[in-house]
Amino acid sequence: MKKLAELFFRYRSYTPIPFLIVMIIFENASVSSLISGFIIALIGEAIRLWGVSWAGSETRTTGKVGGTYLIISGPFAYVRNPLYVGNILIYLGLGIMSYALFPYLQIIAMLFFIIQYYLIVKAEEEYLFSTFGEQYKKYFNNVPRFFPRFTPHRDSSVEQPPFKIKEGLKSERRTLQALFVVSLLILIKYYISNS
Repeated sequence: MKKLAELFFRYRSYTPIPFLIVMIIFENASVSSLISGFIIALIGEAIRLWGVSWAGSETRTTGKVGGTYLIISGPFAYVRNPLYVGNILIYLGLGIMSYALFPYLQIIAMLFFIIQYYLIVKAEEEYLFSTFGEQYKKYFNNVPRFFPRFTPHRDSSVEQPPFKIKEGLKSERRTLQALFVVSLLILIKYYISNS
């Protein structure tokens, strides 16, 4: 399982591509699916941008699992893995936009990404326990893995990097480009299918 987790971690930026291709080929969108799906995808991207503005460009690492800080600020105060929650919302939103093979493709994709992120997160948790010890144990026991808590977790003893929206936007450039390119392709396919 550890090798599979490392494989998923290394190639996590590319695993959505087959699902996105199927979404575009079998596009069956309506105006309501386009609007509602795009809103869900934007919420996912907003969560990612908020998190990356705290965590910085280390979130783009594709080598080994690691990180300089134990980030517990921003969205990390509500859920331990906000970037993966954001990714799942982006994929779900694009799936709803395209409405391709609905709901089977969306269910299969969601199951795949839940398994992928579960394995990656387990590997990351091992690293965080070994690196940050008691600080991470306290955070782990107070903040859920994927389903956010209602109030932010606070721990002033954990050093935090500054919030940097400009670096967050720079780091998110590829994700934003992919989101808008795929959305545009779905829109073009919808236009061609309905004209």
